[in-house]
Amino acid sequence: MNTLLLDTVAWDLVLDANGNIAVASAPYALAQDAASAIRTFAGEVYYDTTQGIPYFGQILGKFPPVSLMKAQFEAAAMTVPSVTAAKAFITGFANRKVTGQVQITDALGATSVAGF
Repeated sequence: MNTLLLDTVAWDLVLDANGNIAVASAPYALAQDAASAIRTFAGEVYYDTTQGIPYFGQILGKFPPVSLMKAQFEAAAMTVPSVTAAKAFITGFANRKVTGQVQITDALGATSVAGF
């Protein structure tokens, strides 16, 4: 499965060498999709408001345990089709921003990592 490639810092579309919108391919595409799922707020996806992490209700403005955040992140990553395992790593808290990475394993056994 392919997905549009996102810049790892700005989390925005990037262009390929020909000036076209770049496409990511498996297994990185799945890891990037998992990272996107982790960045999605509950209710943000207008066609399926059940998707996303309850940042407003359980994380932002609170002091949640790291284990709760990791569990929420891993559950969000597991919603991506073809992801069979997900492990979230929180690498920092700075300026009210949580950073980390998600490591996924797909149905073929390939692993990939993407930051969130």
